[in-house]
Amino acid sequence: QVQLVESGGGSVQPGGSLRLSCEASGASLEYFAVAWFRQAPGKEREGISCISRVRKSTKDATSTKGRFTMSKDIAKNTFYLHMDSLKPEDTAVYYCASDRRVVRCTFSGSLYDHWGQGTQVTVSS
Repeated sequence: QVQLVESGGGSVQPGGSLRLSCEASGASLEYFAVAWFRQAPGKEREGISCISRVRKSTKDATSTKGRFTMSKDIAKNTFYLHMDSLKPEDTAVYYCASDRRVVRCTFSGSLYDHWGQGTQVTVSS
């Protein structure tokens, strides 16, 4: 049973940075596609970034491209979302997700079986 535990959320001023972590247990992330999503109040869930299971594809949302960077550390069985130049509109609950069956990156959340508990990111002055 794969479990994902997120950490690193919090409050930051506009222009600041945060790094979210998602640590997996129960299986090696080496064989999983991993992704980050977010959901703001009253809005639909939005895919942010994805790395496919063999790194053959990556995908980044237009709204965060150039500001957010996703990485994966197989040795630590953890993946990260480093967020720079944060804006108030980045305020949301952020979720990590993974799935062994996803081959190419996708922001179709229904295709991911494993999800973190969510962590709040608030960008405000």
